[in-house]
Amino acid sequence: MALMRTLLISLLLALAACAPLPQRAGIPTEWRPSPNFNERKPDYVILHHTSDDTVDQALRSLSNPLREVSAHYLIGRDGRIIQLVDERARAWHAGESKWGADTDINSASLGIELDNNGHEAFPEPQISALLRLLADIEARYHIPAANFLGHADVAPRRKTDPSRYFPWKTLADHGFGLWCDPPYAPPPLSFDPALGLRALGYDTADFAAAVRAFKLHFLPQEQTSELDENGRALLYCLYLKSAG
Repeated sequence: MALMRTLLISLLLALAACAPLPQRAGIPTEWRPSPNFNERKPDYVILHHTSDDTVDQALRSLSNPLREVSAHYLIGRDGRIIQLVDERARAWHAGESKWGADTDINSASLGIELDNNGHEAFPEPQISALLRLLADIEARYHIPAANFLGHADVAPRRKTDPSRYFPWKTLADHGFGLWCDPPYAPPPLSFDPALGLRALGYDTADFAAAVRAFKLHFLPQEQTSELDENGRALLYCLYLKSAG
């Protein structure tokens, strides 16, 4: 009996040693823990491509302290899913970014890197793995469909990932992201594209950059910074979906 008790105490001490210490003030305080709390949960998922040619190159970059860049997950071309950062922790993947009123996207999101150099299609095993991961994340955090975004969406002046080859429609068909299929109903004459982009979440401080990011996501075959009637109609359709 004494031996069992000794082993139990040793196990409890070992588990306590492995548990993370609570983050407290740097000055003396009285610690009275309350049971009324829960862990922070992500509101967004931000998708990236690595710009590397192999998953090993990407792993070296995402694990290099000098690079100061990371993501919660990395998905290889073959569908292998590698987790690099605890979901409760803040990974360094979005940098200076904004979506709607949120200006610290790293603190509010999970980052997923896709092993892709930015000039190639995304293979089926990789997208299948991504869909499985997104379904798992959505089931646990109930992230709204409109909050599955690309890095370019939240940083339109700096980024172009996950590239024009990324299959956003496939994701939207599975409930991850907004999408509208043509033909689009014409918008009212009073519809303001800048207001529509802002309503979706885009930072329009640089309107041309916001339009390019919007097109990269929804009209990847058009690489311009202007919206024609078709683009305005698509934007209006997405605006209505986001509002509904």
